[in-house]
Amino acid sequence: MMTESILNAVETTKETCIECHTICIDTLKYSKNHGGQHLDMTMMSMMRDCAEMCMMCVNMMNDGSEFMGNACSLCAEMCDRTAMACEQMSNDATMRYCAAICRKCAEHCKAMALNSTSYFRRASLVTEDALLSR
Repeated sequence: MMTESILNAVETTKETCIECHTICIDTLKYSKNHGGQHLDMTMMSMMRDCAEMCMMCVNMMNDGSEFMGNACSLCAEMCDRTAMACEQMSNDATMRYCAAICRKCAEHCKAMALNSTSYFRRASLVTEDALLSR
């Protein structure tokens, strides 16, 4: 059974992932509108991929997926790399903000990945006997 603290950790991670998704999409739009050095295609792809991965994590947490830990681990890595790319434009407040949110999301996702087996055990609840008895 999930305790209240575990449920709070899951909810906080989902909220952080949603925030990161939103900020990455907003920053991507900002980059397209500002042109110049902001139109670095590698960085823009990273922001888009990071946003997509964040939503995948939210969906997997909502579903109780047994693969949620793996997804959160990958999300943390992608958020860290996106943050590094955004930090290269340290003279831009919008890019610094995106980096900070990505770092925050990475921290939450790392913790969720490390503790995912204690959060979700859907796979262990499905046994061959349970399937055959239907």
